[in-house]
Amino acid sequence: MIRSELIQKIADENPHLYQRDVERIVNTIFEEITNAMARGDRVELRGFGAFSVKKRDARIGRNPRTGESVEVEEKYVPFFKTGKLLRDRLNGK
Repeated sequence: MIRSELIQKIADENPHLYQRDVERIVNTIFEEITNAMARGDRVELRGFGAFSVKKRDARIGRNPRTGESVEVEEKYVPFFKTGKLLRDRLNGK
């Protein structure tokens, strides 16, 4: 599902809301999650999962095309851990 499909589904299920308002709500939610992660905070949505940021240390990598060694700088990457309810639904429990 992509963002526009999510917005359309929410708008269809809530006919009392304008689609532009639903779009603003969805965008605000995603922006707040992004901002919290950029600050290094953890975002937990009960039953769904938790978003956090993990640090990857600097390392020596390899260019797959040339085989040449390259330095890879330290960086922060997003990480998602599923909640128990989501995991159970995926596994048919």
